[in-house]
Amino acid sequence: MQPHNTNIIMIKTIILVGLGGGLGSICRYLTSFLLNKYFQSTFPIGTFVVNIVGCLLIGLILGLFERQYLSNPQLNFLLITGFCGGYTTFSAFSAENIHLFQSGHTLTAFLYIGASIFIGLLAMWLGLNICKWY
Repeated sequence: MQPHNTNIIMIKTIILVGLGGGLGSICRYLTSFLLNKYFQSTFPIGTFVVNIVGCLLIGLILGLFERQYLSNPQLNFLLITGFCGGYTTFSAFSAENIHLFQSGHTLTAFLYIGASIFIGLLAMWLGLNICKWY
């Protein structure tokens, strides 16, 4: 493959990811907005539902790719990386962990889950406190 063709493929991929991500982000906002508007609670129902729906969507899409109902790599970038990634990164996190479990890397999966939650919360706390200190 020539460098020119590689650049065109990369540009197309970036456009597909951006388009899917933008649509996913809009859907995430609308889902959260509507749920929080009609179901007021201290429980973050909007984010919770978005994360669960995102996991269901990525599972369905990956299942369709596995069964060969979807086989276009460009759809992968548009739907999984773009849309699901824009809708919620929790879906990617879940898919990666399922893959680790299915491939026999149970300890790595648990390490990834624990580290992501603990270090993610620690990083959030650190970011908030850096802003307070300066």
